[in-house]
Amino acid sequence: MSQSSYGRMWAAAQGALENLLEDEYPTMQLRPQKDRLQVFQTLATFYLRYLKIFRSLEEVYDQIFHPQKRCVVHHVLEGVMGRLVELKNEMVELEYSEFHYFDDILQDFKMTPEDLEVPIPHYFVRERMRALKEREKMLAHILTSGGHQEHKTVTVQSMSMERAVWLLQVSERARQGRLRAHFMKKIHEEEQRRQNGESSIMPDPDLAATCIQKVWRGYRDRKKVNKERLEEMIFLGMIPAQQMTPSPAHLRAQQVKDNRHRVQEEHEIEYQKALVNIKESVQTVDGPNMKETLQEQIRQWFIECRDATGKFPDFPSAEDGGSASIFAQKTPEQVAAELAAKEAEREKKKKSKGEKDKKGNDRKEKKKEKKGKMKGKKGKGDAETFREEKLFTFGFKEEEQGWKMTPSNFLPTVVEGTKLYNEVWHNRDEKQNFLQRFDAQLVREEKRLEVEEELRVQVDEIMRQELKNLKLVVDRDKGKKKKKGKKSSKKKKKKGRKTGKKKKKEKDLTADRTIESLYEELVVEGIIIRPMNVKLSDYIGEYSYLGTTLRQADIEPMPSLSDIRQLIALYGILPLGSQCVHERGPLIRSLLLAGPAGVGKKMLVHALCTETGANLFNLSATALAGKYPGKSGLQYLLHVVFKVARQLQPSVIWIGDAEKTFYKKVPKLEKEMEPKRLKKTLPKVLKSIKPEDRVLVVGTTRRPFDADIKPFCKVYKKIILIPRPDYASRLTLWKELLQARGAQLGPKLDLSSLAKVTDGYTQSHILQAIQTVLSSHRLDQQTKKPLTAVEFIPPLARQDPVYKEEEETFKAWYSRSPLGKKRARAARASEEEADLKKGKKKGGKIQKKGKDGKGKMKKKKKK
Repeated sequence: MSQSSYGRMWAAAQGALENLLEDEYPTMQLRPQKDRLQVFQTLATFYLRYLKIFRSLEEVYDQIFHPQKRCVVHHVLEGVMGRLVELKNEMVELEYSEFHYFDDILQDFKMTPEDLEVPIPHYFVRERMRALKEREKMLAHILTSGGHQEHKTVTVQSMSMERAVWLLQVSERARQGRLRAHFMKKIHEEEQRRQNGESSIMPDPDLAATCIQKVWRGYRDRKKVNKERLEEMIFLGMIPAQQMTPSPAHLRAQQVKDNRHRVQEEHEIEYQKALVNIKESVQTVDGPNMKETLQEQIRQWFIECRDATGKFPDFPSAEDGGSASIFAQKTPEQVAAELAAKEAEREKKKKSKGEKDKKGNDRKEKKKEKKGKMKGKKGKGDAETFREEKLFTFGFKEEEQGWKMTPSNFLPTVVEGTKLYNEVWHNRDEKQNFLQRFDAQLVREEKRLEVEEELRVQVDEIMRQELKNLKLVVDRDKGKKKKKGKKSSKKKKKKGRKTGKKKKKEKDLTADRTIESLYEELVVEGIIIRPMNVKLSDYIGEYSYLGTTLRQADIEPMPSLSDIRQLIALYGILPLGSQCVHERGPLIRSLLLAGPAGVGKKMLVHALCTETGANLFNLSATALAGKYPGKSGLQYLLHVVFKVARQLQPSVIWIGDAEKTFYKKVPKLEKEMEPKRLKKTLPKVLKSIKPEDRVLVVGTTRRPFDADIKPFCKVYKKIILIPRPDYASRLTLWKELLQARGAQLGPKLDLSSLAKVTDGYTQSHILQAIQTVLSSHRLDQQTKKPLTAVEFIPPLARQDPVYKEEEETFKAWYSRSPLGKKRARAARASEEEADLKKGKKKGGKIQKKGKDGKGKMKKKKKK
């Protein structure tokens, strides 16, 4: 695509974003919504629209050349990413579930399930490629020098001399036998040819030609029919397309993309140099004139204020903006009026303090009354109490019951970027700028403002001194009073300093050491490990097509592997990759991946590091066994780990077998390993992670039910339950993994039957079966002997699948987690609300019947 095409794509994305902002900021103030389904529809609609815009902006940012345009796109892109994370958080709090289904909305927007995939910006890694390569070199150097070089283990069996001689003799005899058999076969064929030649009569040439034509035409037509049948089956999707080498067009397109990235780097370097050069030229050429004009403006302001008020004004402090606050299109009378208004506000605040104290006491009494009423409401059901809890937990208000959108931290960023696009780039003619280099005029305007701000600080200091001299000369008496006032203010400040308490800073246990030395120590000890080069797209899985249907039938579906990919992208990759999203978005300090063995939990951890270029720290119980003993050693280890993680962010701290840290009862075989070392210190260390620290603690567990659930869920507040793959995911897995190993997928290989048979098997089981069957010898035989589904059954039969009982234990454990309890409580409350509505109708009829019955009984007694 050309630069004009990406320009049109950017314009379309900005237009869609403006329409979306109009819905986010409606002209009329909307009333709170009471219907939860309607609220979810609103949130889901916003989420899908932002996701579509995010995909377009990410592609535009990855491909356009113009450095100034890329700055604007990057600004808007980060705002859209943060808004996506916020909307996801809103949906989770509304539905009490990490997984959502948008089938009806996808149909309305004419989107496919593939459009739900959260795109991962390429610039997370590409813009840090040099630093990542240097880090990789340093890691490899430390591993080789420390004797920790990773080598593939190759089993070598020792062999005696007699055994070796015997093997050589056997192979030589076999070679000679094959040669002798081949020689004898040729002799036999020659003898048969001679016999047939003596007895046979030469055929008619026309008949021979006809016979040759029949054979050739039959062969040609059969080949053509088979090819057309195969193409039709591939078109219908009944047979997967064969993995072919990329076409020249694809190779050319990839080459063009790589060239674009190279040109981007060149333009960016040129732009950064121009920023420095243009600023220097503005300072030398325009600086003196700007300084003189600023001084003249401030002096004129002194004279005008003296003429209007009869005295010289007070010069604004640097905290208030200095002289910049004076010339914000204000007259001297307006400035004097503002000063008077500020004094009046201070007096009002002093008076209102007493009134607030009275109101605070009244509110406390009202709260006590409300608590008493709540205690007295024993006759109410859970439905009503849950309804009252909703008012506070989901943005409901007491005055107007309903749901309102919580204020966003990213919408102002999006609005600012959209405004900048409309003002500068929307109608700008870029036809002459064919190479898409930076615009020097825009750079000069920006640098003029920067130089003016820098000069204003210098001018303010000069003019403050000049104003003091004027006051001393003209207003001596007033100057003395002001000096007294200044002394009193100094005394107050000193008193404030005495009363203020100093916060205790944490001691730096490694203040005398460099980050490089600490990094090397952690690598040598095996705490920092090299992540595998795995992308999130390599985690294969399909969308859950039955999720909405099951939820309508009040059945909570198991999440799909596509949902897992989306959560990893939203909770892990986007916050770790973008400093803006991590600082201003919902703070996620820890993440727990729970699921059976072989579902890809470790792979997702490595994908997190690969997609964001993060360091990987291993704090598993097995990795810490025998290292840094005692409390002091553990304290030192955690200090070093989190110090290096903050300095070299983004960082992922992985705790494998996370349930061992919170064991209910430690097994005898694991007591020496001390798996519960981190139980007390880990929650404290997690609290020290601030929004500006791009550090994520990820735990993986295959037996979460062995842990004490309360402290476990306090540490890992975000829990992602990873299931075994469903039918659609298994079918995709078989296709992708077989093609990756070089298998030819023909009509005889029934993948649908394989996907059905492997119900209960995980990704690891399927991969092991494929590796067992597809040896190099079997791959060479594919042309003569095509693959069949039966060949994969024996290696699968040797493995134990994930049974339904194990899956049910995971479901039961997740239902006892905080989010699972909330969802169960909400479901129970909705059921009781429905029962109450039915009971009221039935109750009214029953009461009438009861009254009639009593009346009849009384009449009988009278008789």
